[in-house]
Amino acid sequence: MPAARTVEPGEGPRSKRSAILSAAIKSFGKNGYDATKWSAVADQVGIGQPALYHYFESKAHCLLTIMRMELERSHAMFVKATAGETDAMAALRAAVRAAYAVSARDVLRMRILENNFDLLAVRRQSAREETERAASRELVYQIEVSWTELLQRGMEDGVFVRRDPRVLALSLLGMIVSVWRWYRPRGATPLADMRDLIEDACVRIVTP
Repeated sequence: MPAARTVEPGEGPRSKRSAILSAAIKSFGKNGYDATKWSAVADQVGIGQPALYHYFESKAHCLLTIMRMELERSHAMFVKATAGETDAMAALRAAVRAAYAVSARDVLRMRILENNFDLLAVRRQSAREETERAASRELVYQIEVSWTELLQRGMEDGVFVRRDPRVLALSLLGMIVSVWRWYRPRGATPLADMRDLIEDACVRIVTP
């Protein structure tokens, strides 16, 4: 069952919501969430700090929204990459490649998600923060189920080694997303090289 899409106020032609999210993604992704002042996001957008609260009731609410949006994107990319693919190995390769088919903005959002993932474990007192947290947790569950089902299919077809499919799915996902903690677009290692390395490692892990 798809996670409920949260509806935020002020989404219109004159809305500053997209600009706030863009500024927050840039600051949270490059400087870190804790090091980013909420007032600095307002300054980047060119609005007063009180205006932020029309769109997000707190910095944490904005962070959780970014995390939920990235999880939605990641899951959608998996579904698109594997749709209609009857060969489990081909589907696995496509899923790994899709995980690294990202823009510079996506890289920042993935970094934000990975660096603040523990936030999803603790229930929020604020209703709006909790709505985003709960939606994110549901998306994490959907992603894990999707990968587990893919691996289970490969095992049933005799293509993948028989192991606990959920444990295997979590292991592959952990390896895939760990890249975002250290990868920098202007670093020495091209993302395509990392994609090929991780794809090869995933194939080796599941091959009987």
